[in-house]
Amino acid sequence: MRVIGGNFRGLKLTDFSGEEVRPTSDRAKVSLFNILGDMVEGAVVSDLFAGSGALGIECLSRGAKKVYFNDTGKLSQELLKRNLAKIKFPIDAEVTKEDFSLYLSRTREKFDLIFIDPPYGSDFGAEALRMTAKRNLLREAGVAVLERDVPFTGEIPGLKAYDERKYGKAYLTFFARGEAET
Repeated sequence: MRVIGGNFRGLKLTDFSGEEVRPTSDRAKVSLFNILGDMVEGAVVSDLFAGSGALGIECLSRGAKKVYFNDTGKLSQELLKRNLAKIKFPIDAEVTKEDFSLYLSRTREKFDLIFIDPPYGSDFGAEALRMTAKRNLLREAGVAVLERDVPFTGEIPGLKAYDERKYGKAYLTFFARGEAET
């Protein structure tokens, strides 16, 4: 697992074993950040189910203004701290360990990017998207990216799924503000 672009390009992030933390593959990360393009630079980002922090650290490497990392897992918190130490834990990073619904209900921040990568098999991703829409947490041109092991089906009032890509076992679904088309 490594940083693939920006100031920290090539930096090897702390690895792990087991099933608790499932990182986004390098192949998926390359494609994801190619799709996002220049919108990362200067962005305010939420890495909601942060795990090792790889997506948020990638954003910091590419010039994000601020990244909020959140994860409740003990292993995730340890990995995140080790990985942030590798980049000298910048002042433009904030770490919390709240349940995602509590975090989303309390944050006062508006985000340009929200990464939602919950444990596979849970409905936490759809719930996080509903809360994001209800609280209007995405800025006008903001994007929420949901990673799941199955394609996204259904609708999220206030958000529009506008793209979905499959990389190995992972599906990345991209959402913007607006209503789903019927």
